[in-house]
Amino acid sequence: MTVDLRARAAAHDALLLRRLELVVPLVLDRAGLDAWVLVAREYAEDPVVATMLPATWLATARRRTVLVFVRRADGSGVDRFAVARYPVGEAFPHVWDPAAEPDQWTCLARILAERDPRTIGVDRSATFPLADGLTASEHDAFLTALPDRMRRRVVSAEQAAVGWLETRLPEEADALAAACARAHGYLARALSAEVVTPGVTTTSDVEWWLRQTVHDDGLGSWFHPACSVQRADDAPSGPVPAGGETVIRPGDLVHVDFGIVDAGLCTDQQQHAYVLRPGETQAPAGLQAGIAAANRLQDLLMARFSVGMTGNDLLSATLGAARTEGIDGLVYSHPIGVHGHAAGPTIGLWDNQGRVDGQGEHPLHPATAYSVELQARVAVPEWGGRGVAFMLEEDAFFDGRECRFLDGRQTRLHLIG
Repeated sequence: MTVDLRARAAAHDALLLRRLELVVPLVLDRAGLDAWVLVAREYAEDPVVATMLPATWLATARRRTVLVFVRRADGSGVDRFAVARYPVGEAFPHVWDPAAEPDQWTCLARILAERDPRTIGVDRSATFPLADGLTASEHDAFLTALPDRMRRRVVSAEQAAVGWLETRLPEEADALAAACARAHGYLARALSAEVVTPGVTTTSDVEWWLRQTVHDDGLGSWFHPACSVQRADDAPSGPVPAGGETVIRPGDLVHVDFGIVDAGLCTDQQQHAYVLRPGETQAPAGLQAGIAAANRLQDLLMARFSVGMTGNDLLSATLGAARTEGIDGLVYSHPIGVHGHAAGPTIGLWDNQGRVDGQGEHPLHPATAYSVELQARVAVPEWGGRGVAFMLEEDAFFDGRECRFLDGRQTRLHLIG
């Protein structure tokens, strides 16, 4: 697949401008900030700054790059500009002349004093790593440059940073849906006879086929794919760990966890295939029932999405509904977007099905995307009644009213024959 880099760069910059115009005022309101100052040095980029740079900067700050947003005193909008050695594209007017004012911090402090914002947000957060991008030395230098009266106005911009990263415009939701469709195509091929020859192909072969094929098509990977198997004759301890050289055999339930990066957006999906034994044309009914149980758990989770609900509340409500229906399930879903494990509310962890401090208390907002990641454990009669984990993951979009899959979901096992 040939990628037109110039066209992609132009699309990136046009989308960035729309996001700056539409999303920044929204998240400043949400965070109660009058100003937002983002500071990054080359190779120590604030994750938020990296998403605000022009395409030709390749997400890398040059020397020290300072991006500033300030509300206008008359309430008519938000001004943005860059205090930087080099111009930061048309999105951020360049306001620093080093020849006239050699010290960058002095220039920044002067401009802020002239605007006199009541609250100044910086990217410091003990809860969200993606909102904690201001390094200690830059934080100290910024505070030192400010007059005392303004130093006391500096607060965490956590809510603005998370809001900027998690909010998706309609065209971004469409692009993420297209990326999900491409990723589904790779999964369907990987979980088929095109890639898997029973008795020959290993789990590692599947992983590297996915990595190589995605790379050859000009797309990216944000994590190495994981392929594992469960078998009727295994001890009931769970799937064979991914990353090994386990040979895939007839009768195996094969699981893949896989994601791509397409035009700067990440996908994250998990699906299953069954390897037919000689004479079989379908998977055992008990395995198909396991997929149905995991589908039902997806339904229970997504039906409970509501604006303002925290990740912890959503987890608790979903697990309660699952218990009522007799589903033995785990929920460990997360936001997705420009990062794979993105900023926003954590909805359970695989090793913590209770309260998740910090990130679990973040509320749900409209125009956000999630990897609906979970598992249902089901006793399979054809496998001697042993418990089998059915681990599904699909990407979804929450528009504030409903949560829906971006490109459908797996409802039947892939069959490898």
